[in-house]
Amino acid sequence: MERYKIIDLPKIVDPRGNLTVAEQMKNVPFDIARVYWTYDVPSGERRGGHAHRTCEEIVIAVSGSFDVTVDDGRGNKEIFHLNHPYQGLYIGTGVWRTLEDFSSGAVCLVLASELFDEDEYLYEYDEFQEYVKVNG
Repeated sequence: MERYKIIDLPKIVDPRGNLTVAEQMKNVPFDIARVYWTYDVPSGERRGGHAHRTCEEIVIAVSGSFDVTVDDGRGNKEIFHLNHPYQGLYIGTGVWRTLEDFSSGAVCLVLASELFDEDEYLYEYDEFQEYVKVNG
C-alpha cells in the first residue's frame, strides 16, 4: 500500500442527514485498535509533529477543516487539505505528519492500528530521518 493517500469512505445520503461508515479491513486497511480526536485547537497551533514506527492511521476532518503535511523523510512532502467527513488521509508507518491551519470548530478524528505506546513514536526529526534510512 502507498505510504499516504486519500481514502474515500462510503457516504450514504439521506434527507434526514448523511452517514459515513469506516469498517476495519473493508474501507480501513487495518484492524482498528484505537480511536481518538482533537478539537478546540487554538488558532495558529499545530498538532502531530511526529512519525510512527508501527502504527498506521486514518485522519478524518469530521467537522471543519485543517491541513496535514506528510513527509516521507526522502525529500518528498505533500499537503492535504481535509474538509470532508467522508474522506480520510491514510498515513502508513515511517511518515512524519504535522496538522495545522485548523478552522474554528474543527474536529480531527483518527483511527489507529495500534494502542498507545510512547516508545513507538518518533518525536525528533533527525531520529525520524535515521529511522527512514535504516528501515526504508
